[in-house]
Amino acid sequence: MPLLVVGISVLVLLFLMTRMKLNGFAALLLVAVGVALVQGIPVADIPDVLSEGIGGQIGDTMLTIGLGAMVGRVMGDSGAAQRIAGRLLDAFGPRWVQVAMVVTSMLIGVTMFYEVAFIIIVPIAFTLVRVTGAKLLWVGLPMSIALSTMHSFLPPHPGPTAVAATFHASVGHTLFYGLFIAVPVGAFIALLWPRLPFIRAMDPAIPKGLVSDREFEDADMPGLGWSLSVALFPVVLIAGAAVVDMVASGDSPFLHFVAFIGSAPIALMLTLLLAIWAFGPRIGRSLADVNTSCTSAAQSMAMILLVIGAGGAFKNVLVEGGISDYIKDATDSWSISPIILAWLIAVILRVALGSATVAVVTASGVVLPLLAGSGIHPEIMVLAVSCGSIAFSHVNDPGFWLFKEYFNLSVIEAIKVRTTYTTVLAVLGLGGVLAMEWTLDLLSL
Repeated sequence: MPLLVVGISVLVLLFLMTRMKLNGFAALLLVAVGVALVQGIPVADIPDVLSEGIGGQIGDTMLTIGLGAMVGRVMGDSGAAQRIAGRLLDAFGPRWVQVAMVVTSMLIGVTMFYEVAFIIIVPIAFTLVRVTGAKLLWVGLPMSIALSTMHSFLPPHPGPTAVAATFHASVGHTLFYGLFIAVPVGAFIALLWPRLPFIRAMDPAIPKGLVSDREFEDADMPGLGWSLSVALFPVVLIAGAAVVDMVASGDSPFLHFVAFIGSAPIALMLTLLLAIWAFGPRIGRSLADVNTSCTSAAQSMAMILLVIGAGGAFKNVLVEGGISDYIKDATDSWSISPIILAWLIAVILRVALGSATVAVVTASGVVLPLLAGSGIHPEIMVLAVSCGSIAFSHVNDPGFWLFKEYFNLSVIEAIKVRTTYTTVLAVLGLGGVLAMEWTLDLLSL
């Protein structure tokens, strides 16, 4: 049974990494090869399947994570990250630092991918940890939870946008309805989870090389205007391109240019160039010093990228092994509410495959025939599928490894933190979707 293969592979992976202390990159590749053999993928094709998975995942993330890490380190070594962190503390106070993280993350995360927004904000979170003396998860976890919610629930992020196209739903209405669910649910979990006893018992250190250890005097830091301008520059480019894409149509050179500069890698590359000048020669730092910051960030990212790539290989083996087709065939005959069915199929696919995008696309295809005669608003079905796709993030999800490595957690600790919060977000999201459909039905009477 394919789902049994998934379950056993996860247990073997946990055993290799926790008991045998095997490196995450090697353990993921080893388990991926084993799953490929069990699932009947021809031996001659296995290297190509692994390479395709690694290449697809690294291709999506290496430029974003690498450039973002360099921007963050340049900002950290110049004092810009400390300047922003200090202003957040002045505005919210040390007691409300978590609220500051949630508000910042939700505003940025509405239009930016989880990985991109994470890389941009995490240097500020690290700096706040160092300045306030708070625990890393106390400050960083609300940021991650808020970003996860925005990315998984709302267009213009890839999953919800793809499902909206399948269901012929309005992207604008989906975003409008989704905000009423995502904001309260995400904020509630973001502020609750760090307070849970099993979370408070963890005290990971900030990973070395990702943030400056220097304490800057006020006179040594760049001004708030420049610090915020560089930090928000990619947000403006990416968010602006997303807005233009939603409201404009056509095939003009201007739209192509906006899409080009609004793509995450190009936006971050332009931001890095701006940061190198603004926090280098402009304030009297040599280009050699700035280059040292960039090199240090790249060295610190090497193992993180390898592990994320191996996670992509594991995910691709599960997809190529036919597990998504098995789940689709098994759920065709289920007779339950289309909203719950859409959510449940997305959850099962997410658990089995790790890819939220594969989960939402497959789930939407299964429940699409049920939508026509159900009377359910298509935007509600989009939200049902989307919030189901966030559940049970674990070792076959490359985002799990990004979270684990940046917060310096063991595999078991990361499961306790991330797998639990993503699952609760999905369950509460389903409750919000059902309540929203009930409200819309009342308003239409």
